[in-house]
Amino acid sequence: MTNTDRDARPQLDAETVVATAGSIADAEGLDAVTLTRVARELGISQPALYRHVDGYDDLLRRLSLEGRQLLVERLREAAVGVSSDDAVRAMGGAWRQAVRDRPGLIEATDRYPCAGDAELEEAVEAIVETLGLALIGYDLSPIDQVHAARALRSAFHGFAHLEAGDGHPSPHDLDDTFEHIVDIVCRGIRRLADS
Repeated sequence: MTNTDRDARPQLDAETVVATAGSIADAEGLDAVTLTRVARELGISQPALYRHVDGYDDLLRRLSLEGRQLLVERLREAAVGVSSDDAVRAMGGAWRQAVRDRPGLIEATDRYPCAGDAELEEAVEAIVETLGLALIGYDLSPIDQVHAARALRSAFHGFAHLEAGDGHPSPHDLDDTFEHIVDIVCRGIRRLADS
């Protein structure tokens, strides 16, 4: 191999390895991601990956973290300039779109447990906090705001997960169903605020 060939290769680092794994996951599903497959996509030997990730579990953990960070970014963008019901609707739409755009990456958030991992727990908390900040317009108590944010996370995640896996039987219109879920959740949050 000449110096020119070496210079033409992209610089390999952990970020590139994770990005490659994420691309495979999005295109073919998370089960298609293996160290062998990632190495092949990068044009390197599998042992060379260990300079950048500590095995498959570490790769999955990194994908999980990236998926949660993507959700936080999308939720923050969606919540700019809106509050209350409008914020809930915008964030729900952003969550669904994130799953459509990056299905394998978001799937990784379910595959690697966050309990006991400070960085992953912080990433989950960032999602809940972002959802909670958009609920300020409801005038909830601090503890009710946390509960409402967790409820939103569960509703959005559950719906998008089922939608991505064809878990909603036809002939129902999924957009209409999601709008009904958002309406139900918003009514519940308003009732909580009034109690």
